[in-house]
Amino acid sequence: GSIPSCRLTTSTLAKTSMSTFKEAIQERDFVLTAELKLARETGASDILEQAAILDRHTDAIQIPDNHNARVHMTPLAVASTLLKNEFEPLVQLTCRDRNRVALESEILSLGAMGVENLLLMRGDDLPGDHRPKVKQVFELGGKQLIELARALADDPTVKSVPDFCIGTVATVFNPKAAWTPRSLLTKVEAGARFIQTQLCFDVPTLRRYMNHLVEARLTWKASIIVSVATLPNAMTARWLRENLRGSVVPKKVIRRLQHARDPEKEGVMICTELLQEMAEVPGVSGAHLMTPGEVETVPAAILAAGLRNKTPETD
Repeated sequence: GSIPSCRLTTSTLAKTSMSTFKEAIQERDFVLTAELKLARETGASDILEQAAILDRHTDAIQIPDNHNARVHMTPLAVASTLLKNEFEPLVQLTCRDRNRVALESEILSLGAMGVENLLLMRGDDLPGDHRPKVKQVFELGGKQLIELARALADDPTVKSVPDFCIGTVATVFNPKAAWTPRSLLTKVEAGARFIQTQLCFDVPTLRRYMNHLVEARLTWKASIIVSVATLPNAMTARWLRENLRGSVVPKKVIRRLQHARDPEKEGVMICTELLQEMAEVPGVSGAHLMTPGEVETVPAAILAAGLRNKTPETD
């Protein structure tokens, strides 16, 4: 079918009602989240413009936590901006840049402000040649961070913290026959309600990976959300393949973008095909769309995939 224009206006994407991400992972057949594109120069007006574009066809807007140690507004400040304008935030927090006190303070603050969704992870080690040179903390690991957030939510004396909907991360790969997802099971036992994978453009590998999660009954305990993206060109696809740890970007995807007359449109088409295929993979509960290119391409792919053509009232 034809692909909608990548240039969608904010007026056509105004959300008619607001439902929570926590409800969505329990009730929707296929959950959708999308990530803000943040940089040093991104301000509040830029955030709201992106949110207006992404919001109508997603269940939450994800706030990155300084990917690759690139400085931008803190997740706390971005979440505050979104909440004041009735957008549903899903906040990413990593252990790379904060010690236990800073992480606990951040979680308390997010909870008091009204944030209910957290994606908690250890975070990636920076390469030795990263500049400027950055001191990495890693006082806590991913499972410990989940336990910390869960303990705060369960503490009756901490009245400002809600019953967080906590997520963790995983990497899609081709497992051996005897492999079981022990690490993920322990994170679910610690309090994770959903698992978000790293970027995956390989559906056959995803199917084999998901077979093991289904066999381990992990999908009965947590929702599995697979990360995809609307790639703007072959150079971006190649960079993600080589530099984003755990990403699965086959060379055939890069070749498609290289040979495309309109790489951005081809990137939307690739993402559209992935979304349609992933919606049929047993155990997959939804998709998270990263934004390495123009933010407008994300709703274009969702619309083309036919996954969110209706408003929540008519679903």
